[in-house]
Amino acid sequence: MAASVEEVSLSVVREYLSRKGLRRTIACMDEEHPRTEASINNRSHLRQILNMEGLYRKNKALNSPLKTLLEIIVKHHIEGLKNDEITCSKSDPQQSARTISWIANSSAVSPTVMNDTQTEDSTTAINLRSDIGEVCPSQPLYASLLPETDRPSSQNQTYDTEDKKGQPLMASLQDNDSLIRREPEKKTSTTESTQRSRINRIRRGMMAGPIASTSQESNKKRQNQRLEVSQPQLIKKEENRHAGDEVLVPGVHQKSSESGLTEITSVDCVGVHREFCISQERVQRENCFEKVQQDILKTTKVKSLPRPNLTDLDASQMVLDDIDDDNDLRELSQVSFQRTVAEQPCCAGRPLDQHTATELKAVLLGSSLHCFSVEWRNQGFTFLETHDLRYGIVQKKGGPCGVLASIQAFVLKKLLFENIESSNTGFQRLRPSNTTRRKCLVLAAAEILWRAGEGKQATVAINSGQNQFTPTGHYKSRGVLEKITCFAVDNIKDLQLLLEQHIDQFETGVLGCILFTISAVLSRSIDKVRDDMDVPTTTLIGAHGYCTQELVNLLLCGRAVSNVFDNDMELDSGNSNMTLLKGVKGHCDVGLLSLFEHYNICEVGAYLKTPCYPIWVVCSESHFSVLFGLQRELLTNQDKGLEFDLYYYDGLANQQEEIRLTVSVGKSALSCQHVDTDLIPPLEHCIRTRWKDAFVNWNDTEPIL
Repeated sequence: MAASVEEVSLSVVREYLSRKGLRRTIACMDEEHPRTEASINNRSHLRQILNMEGLYRKNKALNSPLKTLLEIIVKHHIEGLKNDEITCSKSDPQQSARTISWIANSSAVSPTVMNDTQTEDSTTAINLRSDIGEVCPSQPLYASLLPETDRPSSQNQTYDTEDKKGQPLMASLQDNDSLIRREPEKKTSTTESTQRSRINRIRRGMMAGPIASTSQESNKKRQNQRLEVSQPQLIKKEENRHAGDEVLVPGVHQKSSESGLTEITSVDCVGVHREFCISQERVQRENCFEKVQQDILKTTKVKSLPRPNLTDLDASQMVLDDIDDDNDLRELSQVSFQRTVAEQPCCAGRPLDQHTATELKAVLLGSSLHCFSVEWRNQGFTFLETHDLRYGIVQKKGGPCGVLASIQAFVLKKLLFENIESSNTGFQRLRPSNTTRRKCLVLAAAEILWRAGEGKQATVAINSGQNQFTPTGHYKSRGVLEKITCFAVDNIKDLQLLLEQHIDQFETGVLGCILFTISAVLSRSIDKVRDDMDVPTTTLIGAHGYCTQELVNLLLCGRAVSNVFDNDMELDSGNSNMTLLKGVKGHCDVGLLSLFEHYNICEVGAYLKTPCYPIWVVCSESHFSVLFGLQRELLTNQDKGLEFDLYYYDGLANQQEEIRLTVSVGKSALSCQHVDTDLIPPLEHCIRTRWKDAFVNWNDTEPIL
């Protein structure tokens, strides 16, 4: 089936945005134009459909080849336009001379007479335009955008090919100007000279008739309104000037009674033709882009409107914009009102004060003099664009891997087991659209924060862009906590709506990971986070910016407990003193597997080892990643003789392809007899803490050691 023009066009734009790295723009585009089965995701296939293999090979042979198909197409058409312009400028000069000669012979009225007889002038001008249009080639569009003094000389070739039997036109006009300048009483300034050239352009526009004026009125209302106000005065000055010239130089027009009139008339006719050709091409092109320009104009106007709250207005941030007429003003008012209502938060925000910021720094970093590392400040929840890993969140550098792995696990839960709107099943859901994965991110973040607030309330931290307090005393500022505004909600629907309105700050913003971590702590409350820990002075971010187990447990279980075993445990510390060790209180939706259990350093309880969904955060070698399956049945079936697939994702490993592991329970003893234990990947050790005697097949993927 042939691809539609719309799908091919969308694919060309997506290819351009993808090659340029404009992920946020792609996300907005996929939200407004979701991908379909007819979408073209293969660049080679797209080139074949566009029949541009030759152009692609020609571009590839260049020293600095273009990267996108759209640029190659645009360059091809620009070069074609230049070739057409050269061909047009090299047209037969004899034909241009014959055209002007015909115009001069057919003209019998002077510009003064044309001003007095408007009806005959309109008819004559229209006939001249129709005849000239058949002979003269059209002018390039960009020439009309230049000032007359800066336009290419090729446009003035018709003036240079005047009949050689008579006196050249430009010389005649220069003689007239020199005679006028000789009179001492008529010395003019530079300003008056500019006004005269402007008046001449106005007269040519008036003689061009209703066609040119219609094209101007449809797209340049403001310029026409200014011309309408100034035209009568300018025309009156022009007539007075000509009257004065005739008194001062009475013999000028008499000496060239016939040839002079013919030359002036031919100038006006050629001017008519030039204005008509330019306006005709402008109408054709501007009509093609009229709708796009209107949409851009409306978008610009809406974005420039300030918020209704006058107390929050900042004069340095205000943008003035012009409004053409009352209709645009009424339409703009309706749009701005709808946007204002839609963007109103479902709750009132409160700025973060220095006391709360100090407490947050203490529980997160250990001291108010410590600051977030650059790895944390530059990390958001940005998704991969690799086709097989579109569900994956990218980790730029080490440090916040515990937060990223936790949110990744809940995104997979929403995507694989709770994505009701998608008709895909199982493996197909791992190729989500931008809209789907963004929605799953919103729902995953909302679930984590709502669980941290014990299902009663939640707090969302948003970057306001401006300082909410001025730090004083023992407090080191880095411009992060000082700009936060907190929104508290007591309904999960309001929480989802609030996150959806500000999801850009979490997904594409550089502070997304910090904002989400602060939101989780505030949702739980700082005091309860300290009470959850075995040692209240423990921090959620440890040495080298790594996430501690308390922070991971806060995101997975809703409590910042220090251990991974089930329930609490009392430890006799001697002298009849009992130390309470706090563990996980109940089954979790997402589980955890730890390499420390393989080394008998800790024991992961059944609440985390057997979660409600086959998704586990893996703690291995001081790093957190994700292991997941597509069937919930592997959690309920008997382990003996069970064989299933697990998928592994590590956002920090620059992963370019999916890693599928086939786990066969009960075959490890036979398969690992001659294998060096030092060469067994740590991930396999983690898997065997959940399924003992399991054999792991990496399916031709290089094992991660």
